[in-house]
Amino acid sequence: MDYAIAVGLIFGLAAIGAGIGNGIVVSRTIEGTARQPESRGSLMGLMFLGIGLVEALPVIGLAFGLILFFSKVL
Repeated sequence: MDYAIAVGLIFGLAAIGAGIGNGIVVSRTIEGTARQPESRGSLMGLMFLGIGLVEALPVIGLAFGLILFFSKVL
């Protein structure tokens, strides 16, 4: 039962971290586009790269949590 709680915490914290990170990346892109509309194309490309990197966090958390859950290392 302790394994399930630990894995649930890992999944939840990874999802919260990704949500906060995506919000920051998108808000800064919108700010940059509002200040310099001509740089929209380059900012959008960098935004999608940043979102991709931020979204790797839940995938890593999922893999880590499943490894811990099925190996019963905790």
